[in-house]
Amino acid sequence: MSFRMALRPLMVSTALFVFVQAAAAQAKVAVINLQKAVLESAEIKAASAAMEAKYKPRVTQIETLDKEIAAIGQNLQANAGKLTQQAEAELNAQGQRKQRDVQRLRDDLQADVDRDRNDILQKSAVKMTDVLRKLAEEKGYDIVVDAPYAPYFKAALDITPDLIAAFDKAYPAAAPAPKK
Repeated sequence: MSFRMALRPLMVSTALFVFVQAAAAQAKVAVINLQKAVLESAEIKAASAAMEAKYKPRVTQIETLDKEIAAIGQNLQANAGKLTQQAEAELNAQGQRKQRDVQRLRDDLQADVDRDRNDILQKSAVKMTDVLRKLAEEKGYDIVVDAPYAPYFKAALDITPDLIAAFDKAYPAAAPAPKK
């Protein structure tokens, strides 16, 4: 069991304790879905489109190699018994090289995409937390709880759309750079 999973029950019980204390003090409570707010922000949507454009040539290269590998396989299957042993061995070797190349490209692409995505999400989450803090102060909320840690809440307490709007206003999505 991972450390994070072990902490989850503690976090849930802490959230419940906070709710009980808040109810006793008549605190003003709001609920957000931080993950949804980050993922639905204009900034993240723009970053996602930019990443897709950035990595499209590499995806196309992988797709091309996949087609070449399939063509080699079809060639071997269609010409089974018709090719010399040397020609068949060369085609098999070529197919294996392309398989290694495409796997390496996939691994590199996945690592680059994961690194970029995590960097973007981390920076956005920090900014989202700052916007949340300002929004909570403006609206007079004493406690704001992330929805996954609240076993139940009334829909009227959810301020996620307000948070997304405030974030998009504070950090408007940058216009994509013109292609050269």
